[in-house]
Amino acid sequence: MISYIRQIHEFIVMERTMVMKITIIGSGYVGLVTGTCFAEMGNDVICMDVDKAKIDGLKNGIIPIYEPGLEEMVRRNIKEERMVFTTDIKEAVEGSLFCFIAVGTPPGEDGSADLQYVLSVARDIGMNMNGYRVIVDKSTVPVGTAERVRDTIKNALKERGANFEFDVVSNPEFLKEGAAIEDFMKPDRVVIGTDNVRTAELMKELYSPFMRKNYRVITMDVRSAELTKYAANCMLATRISFMNEMANVCERCGADIDMIRTGIGSDTRIGHDFLFAGAGYGGSCFPKDVKALLRTAQELGHDAKILNAVEEVNAAQKELVVKKVMKHFGGDVRSKTFAIWGLSFKPKTDDMREAPSVVIINKLIDGGARIQAFDPEAVKEAKKIIPESTSVKYYENAYKTLEAADAMILVTEWGSFREPDFEKIKKLMKGSVIFDGRNLYNPKFVRSFGFTYYSIGRP
Repeated sequence: MISYIRQIHEFIVMERTMVMKITIIGSGYVGLVTGTCFAEMGNDVICMDVDKAKIDGLKNGIIPIYEPGLEEMVRRNIKEERMVFTTDIKEAVEGSLFCFIAVGTPPGEDGSADLQYVLSVARDIGMNMNGYRVIVDKSTVPVGTAERVRDTIKNALKERGANFEFDVVSNPEFLKEGAAIEDFMKPDRVVIGTDNVRTAELMKELYSPFMRKNYRVITMDVRSAELTKYAANCMLATRISFMNEMANVCERCGADIDMIRTGIGSDTRIGHDFLFAGAGYGGSCFPKDVKALLRTAQELGHDAKILNAVEEVNAAQKELVVKKVMKHFGGDVRSKTFAIWGLSFKPKTDDMREAPSVVIINKLIDGGARIQAFDPEAVKEAKKIIPESTSVKYYENAYKTLEAADAMILVTEWGSFREPDFEKIKKLMKGSVIFDGRNLYNPKFVRSFGFTYYSIGRP
């Protein structure tokens, strides 16, 4: 055993005498952030994607997503030649020790994670590897995926008549959109799922530059690592849905959800994070991962009652603002104009996936209303989902949306919306009602300007 450990350290020292070479396959949100942060620490990074237009744009420093700080970091690492972009899978796989799989796993019709892209990449790696490789599952994948990736690579090698050694690792990401750079550079934990001591040491060495102040690498078996990602997101989704459920109780009994949050958040066993009531959660992770874990539980013969409830509460919460609107206007919003502030599912991102704004806008349009919408970053993405029409207009300024509006609906809590000029808002609007889907404003303060004000779970 001592001899084996010595061999491992000698192998790592040999690799570390050269710059760590890393390939990231999939240059979407997770892949691009991961590759950029590794390059920032001095590694040579190849970002590979099959989308030629995206790669051509990245070569010129054009970032396909909005994430604070990412564009500057990408441009810097391109300039300093630590980061290159390619559509050539052979070049990418042959040039790196670590091959990260960071492609999408979209939900299928039954809610399960679609692994076709992950397994396609695994086959491409097997068809092009020319020596020992560490294959890292960075994509969010269900339990058992590492075995499927391993079998796919083995079959590709067999087809080639090749026999190279490789290891498959589960290394789930825990990035918050809007704070992804900070999360990666200063992680609260790095989970490494592997059954191989050598591979664990290689992965620890790869992440060591991010552990200078706090060593928070957690190693475990592969299946536990795969499930940890889903468990984390589903727990956070549960907290949000729980608070939204409590907000509905508050509205019926006259309690204040903000006071409830303060009261339970001060309990160290609970904490304050993810206890804000609002219009429901969205994005690329929580909705997809709750559905995927539900599907996994079903396949294992288990009825996951809590997760079913989490999903049901969230779906209903996205319609709560519309119900408040309909009640205020007596069930008829025909010919009414609504100013929408915020389109992305959360601030500091342009991500529109599963965004509550989509549900709210579509419901109001179906009722015959007109929409005037603004978001600091997400208008371009919003137009892809809800194109401009006679019913929907997008603006480049929040106050322009208010002109002749019967009501304003705040959907996303961007910082620029926190301290608006309510006197100006009152003058611009035709009506005088505000629906606050994120409890951003003080009810008494807003009402002092003559507004009728609705929020979530507050008297």
